[in-house]
Amino acid sequence: MKSKLYGMLGFDPAYLLILLIILIVILFICFINLNRKYNQMRKNYEVFMSGEDGKSLEESLLLKIREIHELKKQAQEHERYLKDIQKKMEGSYQKVGIVKYNAFQEMGGQLSFALTLLDENDNGWLLNSMHSQEGCYLYIKEIVNGESELELTQEETESLEKAVFQKSEEIESA
Repeated sequence: MKSKLYGMLGFDPAYLLILLIILIVILFICFINLNRKYNQMRKNYEVFMSGEDGKSLEESLLLKIREIHELKKQAQEHERYLKDIQKKMEGSYQKVGIVKYNAFQEMGGQLSFALTLLDENDNGWLLNSMHSQEGCYLYIKEIVNGESELELTQEETESLEKAVFQKSEEIESA
């Protein structure tokens, strides 16, 4: 016995029933997944909103914002402080070169020396102390941009080169 519905549809209604059951199972799985995500979100919300009411959350946020502004002010102060230190460091003696030598043949033990003190821009002084039996003589020469207007001795030149190229030698040996 064939029903009129079977004739109108052109296919067996059992297939439609199976399709609807599969659709219901898929929808049930989606519902379970959605319910699980909702419960997780609700737990997160409750943790986030813990306290007497929403005011505790608002107070916490305002406190954090104030802390951020305070940290920003401190960072700006530190930046100014570091720039000031850097500016002061440019004029301080940062590079040193020293060469010990025997200035006079009658004296033993290298008691004379040439000492170079330079800042970051290779400006500074070259001190040459020459020790002899009669006494000790001290000469000073100004260094500008790594050069002296006065003629330098071999020891003074070596001391100046040690100071000027000090940073590059330290990098190579590291």
